[in-house]
Amino acid sequence: MTLRLQALHPLFAAQASGLDLTQALSAQDVKDINAAMNHYAVLVWRDQPMSPAQQIALSESFGPLDIGLKRVFKRKERLDDERLIDISNVDLNGELHRRDSPKNLSSFANQLWHSDSSFMSPKAAYSMLHALVIPSEGGNTEFCDLRAAYDALPLDLKEEIQDLSAEHYALHTRLLLGDNAYTDEQKKAIEPAVWPLVSVHPGSKRQVLFVGVHAHKIMGWPIAEARIFLSDLLEHATQRSFVYAHQWQVGDLVMWDNRSTLHRGRRYDLNQRRELRRTTFNDVPEANLAAV
Repeated sequence: MTLRLQALHPLFAAQASGLDLTQALSAQDVKDINAAMNHYAVLVWRDQPMSPAQQIALSESFGPLDIGLKRVFKRKERLDDERLIDISNVDLNGELHRRDSPKNLSSFANQLWHSDSSFMSPKAAYSMLHALVIPSEGGNTEFCDLRAAYDALPLDLKEEIQDLSAEHYALHTRLLLGDNAYTDEQKKAIEPAVWPLVSVHPGSKRQVLFVGVHAHKIMGWPIAEARIFLSDLLEHATQRSFVYAHQWQVGDLVMWDNRSTLHRGRRYDLNQRRELRRTTFNDVPEANLAAV
């Protein structure tokens, strides 16, 4: 079987087909998918129903899986394997969470523009999100291309940010939304990570404007000035011409590269079930970056 690609947006994102992701991928399959990800940054696979074990096996074909914010929350999860991230509004008993539950309060942060685990070192490479149950409307996921965002910056702004770095903090978005029920130990569970505002994507070799809501300060700048500036950069990066909106179907699996995109989930009726399963794997060592 051969990988086939159909562009979904003028700048990035493609629908991928021709491979059965529930089966073991060959080395050539992995190489082809990596090449497609380097070019498109987001791949949409339709009609790929898979078990949790199959999703983990697929994800491990590309790199070591990470549990992200589970290091902070340390709460009992609905999914048995801690490497599976439960993106849902469903509790341990299979019932809908109440609107003000800690899980829903935390999940609201997913509606802000972010890249997964940018607050960690190494940061995340790919994420894979699989749709199991979707609401009747809403709940789309939007992606923006940080490479195109960098290309479109005025030259003077490119020069201004060239040597700047921002600190990304795991709980910044949660605290911003009023979710402040964290112990000192939880607040320190993941040390902030510092990343340049301008980086080079290892696969595409394109420059990237690496922003997102986890970035809460610029090194060496006053906090207020930094946050206004970061907000302006984020507004630039997420203008509609740089955005692909994915409307979910049951059985979809969407892959994206956190090093060259941001994403956000959109609002939906919390009285309806929405169940998706995410896996995320870390960036690879420097020597292997070109392959992914």
